Amino acid sequence: MTKSFLGALALASAALPSGTAAQPAPAQPAAGTRLDISATGEVTRVPDVAVISAGVVTRAVTATAAIAENAARMERVRAALKRAGMTERDIQTSSVNLNPDYVYAERQPPRLSGYQATNTVNVRFRDIRNSGRILDALVAEGANQISGPSLTIDKPEAALDEARTRALAAGRARAELYARSLGMRVVRLLSVSEGGGYQVPPPIPYGRGAVAQEASAARTDIVPGEQQLQVAVQMSFELQ
Repeated sequence: MTKSFLGALALASAALPSGTAAQPAPAQPAAGTRLDISATGEVTRVPDVAVISAGVVTRAVTATAAIAENAARMERVRAALKRAGMTERDIQTSSVNLNPDYVYAERQPPRLSGYQATNTVNVRFRDIRNSGRILDALVAEGANQISGPSLTIDKPEAALDEARTRALAAGRARAELYARSLGMRVVRLLSVSEGGGYQVPPPIPYGRGAVAQEASAARTDIVPGEQQLQVAVQMSFELQ
């Protein structure tokens, strides 16, 4: 290869704009009227998971006694959960607390009267219809602090995909409506973006109101009802 050929090749390379091959073609602006649409797609499903907080609160004169009694009662609660078929992955400790109790009297300094110990677990029930019976068993075994439930759908992606399809269809139909009203037509879709999908929490569906603090002959029912899932999209169209 001669030096003259190499020099010519170098000059030709220098004449090309830097990064030309890597530059994408710029997007063509809309030739007609741009229409921006917000649309929402909704679907409903029956929740299949309930998360309920169950705990034990104990009081004693000394901190050691409060903790010891709490641990014994909490062990009975965990044993009841396991007997009911709950697995370790569905039982999670959420908090363990020990706090002093004081008695307050007018014009007197606070007087220490004992200690309060609290141990709380979050329990994930995958059989919602059976969760009320298990809660009643927990109360019988010493659980005296229960709250919830938080009802969710374990695998919501398929439902959210359906909501996405509905949102896109709604956006397209709305664009067609605007176009007809303006005496125009939809030429093309310029852009689409998703604002996110989420589950709309239903009201707390206890069959008998809140779970009682004390065991009773009444049976606790948790009714799953239906839960709404939504996906919002932003769409831009060109009208002519």
